[in-house]
Amino acid sequence: MFAVRALYDFEAQPGTGELSIWNNEILTLTRQDVGEGWWEGTNERGETGLFPAGYVEIISSQPPAVPPPPPPRGLEYDISVVSSGQDAPQDVVSYEQFEAGDDWDDDWDDDELTFSSQQEQFSGPGMYGVSIPDQSWKSSSTGDIRNTTPSGQDASGMWTVKKSINRFSTFVKSGGEAFILGETKINVPANSIIQILDVDGEIMWAFVSNPYTCSVTSPKKETKLKGLKSFIAYQITPSYNNIQVSRRYKHFDWLHERLEAKFNPIPIPPLPDKQISGRYQEEFVEHRRAQLQMWVDRICRHPVLSQSDVWKHFITCADEKKWKAGKRKAEKDELVGASFFLAIQPPETFLDPVAVEQKTDHFQKFVTKFDDSVKQLFMTSLEQSKKYAGGSTHLTAAVKHTADTYEEIGKLYEEQPKLDFEPMCDVLHEYKGMLAAWPDILQLHKGAMNKRKDYQRLNEDGKLSAEEAQSINKRTDVVSYAALAEISHFQSERIEDFKYMMQNFLSAQISFYQTVVSKLQESLSLYQQL
Repeated sequence: MFAVRALYDFEAQPGTGELSIWNNEILTLTRQDVGEGWWEGTNERGETGLFPAGYVEIISSQPPAVPPPPPPRGLEYDISVVSSGQDAPQDVVSYEQFEAGDDWDDDWDDDELTFSSQQEQFSGPGMYGVSIPDQSWKSSSTGDIRNTTPSGQDASGMWTVKKSINRFSTFVKSGGEAFILGETKINVPANSIIQILDVDGEIMWAFVSNPYTCSVTSPKKETKLKGLKSFIAYQITPSYNNIQVSRRYKHFDWLHERLEAKFNPIPIPPLPDKQISGRYQEEFVEHRRAQLQMWVDRICRHPVLSQSDVWKHFITCADEKKWKAGKRKAEKDELVGASFFLAIQPPETFLDPVAVEQKTDHFQKFVTKFDDSVKQLFMTSLEQSKKYAGGSTHLTAAVKHTADTYEEIGKLYEEQPKLDFEPMCDVLHEYKGMLAAWPDILQLHKGAMNKRKDYQRLNEDGKLSAEEAQSINKRTDVVSYAALAEISHFQSERIEDFKYMMQNFLSAQISFYQTVVSKLQESLSLYQQL
């Protein structure tokens, strides 16, 4: 039980269990384990509900005195009834109902905001007019490799959040040293083996024999629990069976978490940002669909992720019972963390550790510089998109009296960001998240290499047999091969992505200005005919 002070205003949405809080308001914190960046608390009026954890600060361990909670309010979702221990009316949706582990579809809202997520810094208004505090958070899958401070303000005054996953820490805690020493014993099914190839000196994941695509279409607003809960469902259709399955954003969020937990050496692309309000607006829903399509395309192109059981389950399972069984199976997967490397089958050739370290160190320097460039371009694109999308109404009003032509040009300016700057922002958003994951992946590799050196010294001192040392070197090579294969895949994707991104951006810009010129020439021709 803590007393907390609200840092920002937060207005609750009806029927969601949220609690409106106001700047400098003092509340009693009753739960910190709600999950997904939400806390539960009670205000001085005895009202209890959920609010974003990043909107408050803890000020003492002694809660302020609060009056008893109000009586039940009929059919509303009233957390205060449950938290106070009172008997809730039969029709009241209880807190425990939402938290039931197997009741997958009755968990919290799709757009919960995740504060203990990968590191991120940003400020200013959202893309769709959502007011974001200057000292702020962002959603679950974005990152900033420059930010290594704990939650709070960094040296630049920007608000920071903790990372949701530290790959090196996960590798160590999940038995990294045991793997290096060959002490981890897990039976790996033949269909789970992941091959790495050496093609003319380039290390890469094995090619996919039957590549495929998936479409994300038909977003539709649906409701549950007598209309108390609303969400958007998207239809996912793999090209190899053309069978649609319905998935919510929360399902994507769960999948992202499982992919990160399992595939340590692979940077999982970030999902689209979560949204506080306006989540059902047509423009926002369509933009999110396009972003999810981009995310799905990237997974489909990855030779490892596209073949994984959890991904195949996500895009194909239409039966509710089988879905829940597959979900539990994925969450109990043994081949995660350090054990994932047991599934990798690298080439037989031993790697030169000096050459490997040189290559990974060079790539790490590249990542740092590339990250700076991506963030600078991202912020420029975001500013330009907001500038034209947000300012066109005044532009249209200012020039409307001159001619209908200028009114049309004003409308073109309003719509243009959807064709050039927004698609660029979407690509850069993904790369920001992936670049944020690379330092951890490279640190994981460096940690394995340091272990190799430690045992090499034991071998030189006669405390470790040559056979044992060779076995350790071979398992360390598995980690190195995985890192090199993913570096190769990342670099090839980067080249194609940025080539396509800039071609699309420049083509859209050229088409836009050609249209403007054409309309002005049409108006000019009318005067020339006088």
